[in-house]
Amino acid sequence: MSNSLIVSVSGMRGIVGLDLTPELVARHAAALGAWARAAGNPTVVVGRDARTSGPMFVRAASAGLMSVGVQILDVGLVPTPTVQLAVEHHQAGAGLVLTASHNPIEWNALKFIGPDGLFLDAEVGARVRELADLGPERVAWDQVGEVVEDTEAVARHLDQVMALPVIDVPAIQRRGFTVALDCVRGAGGTAMPALLERLGCTVVGINLETDGKFPRPPEPIPEHLGELERLVLRSKADVGVAVDPDVDRLALVDELGRAIGEDYTLAFAVQAVYGSAPSDMENARVVVANLSTSLVVEDAAKGSGARMVRAPVGEANVAQAIVEEGAAIGGEGNGGVILPSLHVGRDAPVGVALILHLLARQGSTVSALVAAGPRYHIVKSKLARGPSLEPVYRRLIDRFVDATSDLRDGLRLAWPDRWLHLRPSGTEPVVRIIAEAPSQAEAEDLVTLCRETLQ
Repeated sequence: MSNSLIVSVSGMRGIVGLDLTPELVARHAAALGAWARAAGNPTVVVGRDARTSGPMFVRAASAGLMSVGVQILDVGLVPTPTVQLAVEHHQAGAGLVLTASHNPIEWNALKFIGPDGLFLDAEVGARVRELADLGPERVAWDQVGEVVEDTEAVARHLDQVMALPVIDVPAIQRRGFTVALDCVRGAGGTAMPALLERLGCTVVGINLETDGKFPRPPEPIPEHLGELERLVLRSKADVGVAVDPDVDRLALVDELGRAIGEDYTLAFAVQAVYGSAPSDMENARVVVANLSTSLVVEDAAKGSGARMVRAPVGEANVAQAIVEEGAAIGGEGNGGVILPSLHVGRDAPVGVALILHLLARQGSTVSALVAAGPRYHIVKSKLARGPSLEPVYRRLIDRFVDATSDLRDGLRLAWPDRWLHLRPSGTEPVVRIIAEAPSQAEAEDLVTLCRETLQ
């Protein structure tokens, strides 16, 4: 196992051919299948994003699953949330997604899903890894599993989005939005154009192919969206939409051709849900977001009369908090929107539907929505992962005695109008430093002070 293989609560990711190999994928897929079979439900949904290594790893994973007597429901090349919904639809024992999300093209990953459609928690994830290490028991020739294709998973997903009571589909259709769309040649091309067209939008697209040959860095952050910004201006679009390769994150470009930052995705979704909440949502005015999420989301929650709850970074942590709090909306500041009335997972299709709903119901523009609230500036930095961070946390707490500290996920120091978060990444071999403040200079100062403390 090399240093670049990253093991998380619900899976693992690594560089293809270096540490993520077909042998490793087959062994861990077999372990997941053995766990599902032992639980009495030997059926596993398998899907992948568009990465060029995907077909190889799907075959390896399928071999591993079949070797432990599991039936495979293969949904093909689809968004990650589509796989989660398919697990629920088929009442499967587990799900397996082959995707490295926003990581560069040389990476891929396994993500394990439980029978509830949620990514595995720490306890079950550890059990699956233990089974992989021990070597799951294989079956005889006459018990080998079979593969059944499910070609309707994306269509079902979009049908469910269109049927959500919180989304005013006729209002969106009446507006007739022009949407500039960038799917980074990932799985988004299988779902996003079709959804937008069903919502009555005119779609002007780039990178809608699904060949996995990313034309730009795949993370949908402002510095990667220059081509989409130009497309918005050239096509006079109402909004630009960018998704990541597995379609669980969504970023926006306003009608003036400016990428506004992915934190606004969740902020607008909060306004959409609580601005038109049906009566059965009135008792669930809670917003859950992770510790690195912008204050624009907190402001949106307060403006909607909702209570803000923060959870450690990671979809599994946010999802758990959403369930525990009974929240009607949640997500992560990286553009991940979770609407539990659909399913408790990040979902870019539902995110874009909520945002178009907000624009249609308010008769507003993206730039006007941004201008209506306070502006904050986020500065992000990262360093190669080194020795233990615990002494650094203590020095920072002692240095910033006026801040509220949170040690659940690295160290987060918070003040009324700014914050600093230092944490080891769960997706890359780095330490992340994130700061937010009313001005760029103030946020940069926080990051600089943190870097100095690390050195």
